[in-house]
Amino acid sequence: MNISVKSEYALKAVFDLAAQHIEHRRQALMAPVKIADIAKRQKIPQKFLELILAGLKQSGFVDSRRGAEGGYLLARSPDSITVGDVLRAVENVKVANRGHSDDPFAEIWRRVDEAVSAVLDETTFGELARKWQEKHTSFVPNWEI
Repeated sequence: MNISVKSEYALKAVFDLAAQHIEHRRQALMAPVKIADIAKRQKIPQKFLELILAGLKQSGFVDSRRGAEGGYLLARSPDSITVGDVLRAVENVKVANRGHSDDPFAEIWRRVDEAVSAVLDETTFGELARKWQEKHTSFVPNWEI
């Protein structure tokens, strides 16, 4: 499956907000995340990220807060936003209609497309963020005595 750079950056932005949401929830804080911070962590050009976040806001995935302490937050729980939701919103991704009825591979391509869609629609950003944090915190040595 090929996705555009715009879609990749949108996925990274929502992932970053999901990770911040999970981390802040542990600390009982829900502070908006600044665009510059997301751009730096995810290596996304800030101007491009501004356009992407505006689109994600319009699609109902993120909210914004103005002011010195402003930034972006997820509009809903990261467990209720799937990778498939974001891809469809950003790129209007649909199941491909590959092959013709007389194509010997048509049925295989249809099944592949359905399998990919199922994985994307079952994978939430909450799940991704938790797994990523577990992976990156489980091997931190603790040298306290």
